[in-house]
Amino acid sequence: MIRRFFFSLLLAAVPTQSLSQTMFPPAPEPDDRFKADILVIVAHPDDEGMAIGYLAKAVLDQHKRVALVYGTRGNGGGNAIGLEQAAALGAEREIEARKAVASIGITNVWFIGAPDTPGENVLRSLETWNHGSALWQVVRLVRLTRPQVIITWLPAYSVGENHGDHQAAAVLATEAFDSAGDPTVFPEQVTAPSDRTKDGNLTEGLQPWQAQKLYFFSDTADPTALDGKGPQYPWTEVSASRGVSYGRLALESIANHRTQDYPGLMAAEALKKDDFGPLKRMLTRLVLGKSLVSGSVAGDVFEGTVVGAISFRRIHGYEPELTNALSAELGGPWAFYRRFWKAHDLGAAQQIFSPQMKAELSSDANIPVLVHNPTGQDVLVDVSAATPGGWASPKGVGRYPVRAHETRALEISVPTPAKATSAQRVLLRIAGPSGPIRDLAVDVTVVTKD
Repeated sequence: MIRRFFFSLLLAAVPTQSLSQTMFPPAPEPDDRFKADILVIVAHPDDEGMAIGYLAKAVLDQHKRVALVYGTRGNGGGNAIGLEQAAALGAEREIEARKAVASIGITNVWFIGAPDTPGENVLRSLETWNHGSALWQVVRLVRLTRPQVIITWLPAYSVGENHGDHQAAAVLATEAFDSAGDPTVFPEQVTAPSDRTKDGNLTEGLQPWQAQKLYFFSDTADPTALDGKGPQYPWTEVSASRGVSYGRLALESIANHRTQDYPGLMAAEALKKDDFGPLKRMLTRLVLGKSLVSGSVAGDVFEGTVVGAISFRRIHGYEPELTNALSAELGGPWAFYRRFWKAHDLGAAQQIFSPQMKAELSSDANIPVLVHNPTGQDVLVDVSAATPGGWASPKGVGRYPVRAHETRALEISVPTPAKATSAQRVLLRIAGPSGPIRDLAVDVTVVTKD
């Protein structure tokens, strides 16, 4: 009773508060200047040329907002018109890219600053790009632009130009598609700043974002392999807003890449002759990598998409293959992609190309192999090879010890002939103490030096 008396005296001593509440303004919306319907993620300036005919249609006649992310500035390429190389060439190629896409109305362009890495091995490119840091940047740009659709290179190892950086861009785009909607991935990006009006904030105030569709394109030597796996957009179609074909708009855009003999100078020459033949890209072929909304495989890119955000969809993720038996598989990029496709639910990508590679004439076709020994016993594994007629004997064939519970990485080097060839099959036979384990086939195309 005494305690209640003193509590009532304390309340009486507190000034009476006004019943009116302070009304605060609503939080700002995400900056609409950077909203995109399509986010294109590629490796080098001029890579967007593979899809530029479709992008011209999307921007000019479908009134879609398109933004671009380039992994590199193309600083490792050649220069067809000047002496500038390395960082200086990268500075030039950045401007070329901005002018190229601005010609069809694309102005939001970012470069993440990865090094242009020669070669065709995606794992080498991911190493030099600093995979985690590059993904951090790409996820940020997905969250900033909030696209319905992401378009990128095909994450696969195929004969064609097949640059490792192209594949790295595809890997990052796929990983960003699957993780930008997860607030536990790079959480500093989706944490509100303590006071956005002050300097020195170290959290970014973005929102998680789940894109709805993921499409791929490819520079494979056999583009017909992509037929039936996604929509196709002919460049011969005429733009309603510009009154010329999308092919001509594509050439006008590509011609800005003047430092590059192909495709920049070839596009400029084709414009002079009004001849599309040299580029041989009269069609934008897309592969539907995955869709989280309704729609058909070959339907329009935006078929089934919805306006606004959709809920985050967790991917299947990596799961080890549990076995107690000796096994073997192609290593390097092939082993990586076999796991990557499954982990990211990319069923369509893994059905396009059988294992293939290109190698320069009078060199070595290096074929990595992984031998898995999950048993409790050390074993000896025999590796033999069957090569095309007239090819020299491969290096690295023979007997290898593989310890219990070990995965041993091998590399078989197949000397290539002095003349260019079409795809020729190299067959590796892997055998253990109890007999054959597995045959591994790779189709090798021998080409002159680029």
